[in-house]
Amino acid sequence: MTPSPTSARTSAVPYALTRLGTIMSAVPGDPLEAEGVLNPGTAWGPDGELYLYPRVVAAGNVSRIARARVVVEDGVPVGVERLGLVLSPDEQWEHGAQNAGVEDPRITFLEPLGLHVMTYIAYGPLGPKPALAYSHDTVTWTRLGPIQFAYQPELGTDLNLFANKDIVFFPELVPGPDGKRSIALLHRPMWDLDWLRPGEGARPPVGIDEERPSIWIGYIDVDAARADVAALTRVHGSAMVAAPEMEYESAKIGAGPSPLHVPEGWLLLHHGVSGATPKGFELAHGSRYSAGAILLDTDDPRRVIARSAEPLLAPETAEELQGTLGNVVFPTAIEEIGGRRFVFYGMADSSIGVAELTHL
Repeated sequence: MTPSPTSARTSAVPYALTRLGTIMSAVPGDPLEAEGVLNPGTAWGPDGELYLYPRVVAAGNVSRIARARVVVEDGVPVGVERLGLVLSPDEQWEHGAQNAGVEDPRITFLEPLGLHVMTYIAYGPLGPKPALAYSHDTVTWTRLGPIQFAYQPELGTDLNLFANKDIVFFPELVPGPDGKRSIALLHRPMWDLDWLRPGEGARPPVGIDEERPSIWIGYIDVDAARADVAALTRVHGSAMVAAPEMEYESAKIGAGPSPLHVPEGWLLLHHGVSGATPKGFELAHGSRYSAGAILLDTDDPRRVIARSAEPLLAPETAEELQGTLGNVVFPTAIEEIGGRRFVFYGMADSSIGVAELTHL
């Protein structure tokens, strides 16, 4: 039986974020970065260097995914060396007549397969849809295509009908719904179809009373993925994990970086949104994006065991308050350097910041 999301106010999340500064901003006059650099993935290359994969946005909100070497001084990330693009919206399902983009990469080194796996959002004809690419060397990325969700009769709907964002893999195998060790990912379906068909409104699955975008989990058969990496696009067993609950999450929530295995369980940094919630996928001017934390049970990551009642990081600096979309802190990557953990995050949809994650 799939557990329902539970309120977990009884125990705090013993982690904190401390901002360290801006690591990357758009280069004035660069047409590929005209509307900002933001929301990066990260990966360690075989050369021992750390690489950043920012979303770079050209005029007209056309996004591509770039690659840059992270410059580290005294054990702290302080800047980047740009190395060009790795993905552009070249496939038909990555662009429509009036829109295009490959957006918001999250990168996980998937230990069971020995691969770097990139999830990204293809902004195609039917809005944002999740897609995958993989790499052996962090330089060349091979598309696997859109993610396909298996039909689940108990939900009474087809998850593939809906826009879906904030896709991120667990780096290790986790127990699946049947107890079998499985590959797992988090995703964030959006039930409101009014943007596509006016008057349609929100159509959540059977038994789901929450219409606001929430964090879900899904599973992938590891044996199938070992036999054919394309199996990573075939997800089954989806269930809701966490819905908006705290004041800073009142509009919606979404997963951030890959969950981090810590002594307390799986630490998931996420973004919580409060304020305005416009229809469709327009920039949510008037919204406030903050970074929070959720702890998931190691033995059943569908179960929330704690969550932060207040944000770990909220928009405060000029770079976080003013930009393409002001009032935004959007965590998307965590890396360890010299025994310290650093979180890379989008700032106002325009720049990329770094914060240190510490245990309290």
